[in-house]
Amino acid sequence: MRRRGWRVVVGIVAVAAACGGPAGVRHRVAPGETLYRIGQAYGVSHQELARANHLRDADRIEVGQVLIIPHAARQVPVALVTPERATEARPAPPEVPAGSAAFRWPVTAGVVSSGFGPRGATHHDGIDISVPEGSPVYAARAGRVLYSDHLRGYGNLIILEHADGYATVYAHNRDNRVAAGAAVRQGDVIGVVGRSGKTSGPNLHFEIRKDNVARNPLFYLPAPARQEAARVPANVVDNRP
Repeated sequence: MRRRGWRVVVGIVAVAAACGGPAGVRHRVAPGETLYRIGQAYGVSHQELARANHLRDADRIEVGQVLIIPHAARQVPVALVTPERATEARPAPPEVPAGSAAFRWPVTAGVVSSGFGPRGATHHDGIDISVPEGSPVYAARAGRVLYSDHLRGYGNLIILEHADGYATVYAHNRDNRVAAGAAVRQGDVIGVVGRSGKTSGPNLHFEIRKDNVARNPLFYLPAPARQEAARVPANVVDNRP
């Protein structure tokens, strides 16, 4: 299925564990997927995936190759859940402010506790905003709910699809208040801040993607808040994803 630049190709068959090991699924590698993206979608490190599949080189997997995903219990749309990486062959467009009317902050108060960019050997694809548990989560822009479910690592996760190839991601919610397929207006309450998934405390993990490539949200959010948040150093809190 292809939808406004979002390619969702999933080949997954549930399997029982062999020899009494942990339950898992078999995942068939689709075009554009890497071991890191697959692991991020399933909440498993790429190192663990490499060990489980006896891979000597984690950077060399092939389209159509079947991988065992340990501990997984159900299908996960990898291409939808995890963003692609900008490459030299597909450079990222310049990051410029989209204007205050295009995106709004997804919470009304909070502190950016972790910024966008490299995080050790990985990459943080959004920002983490520390905010009291139970605070409302707002749609940053009008659009349609592309995904609303619980995933390991992300916890309760919402992905909204917007015009012009944009999408926004909201993770670690205590509750998701919208279902897949629903239309939302900018500022609608779509969830409640929580601490679901892998996180050290209540916060909202927020991403902005363009053509399914993660961008720095601070370049797209309204200027006054963006300038204040930009003073917070990246990677202050080691939340995942």
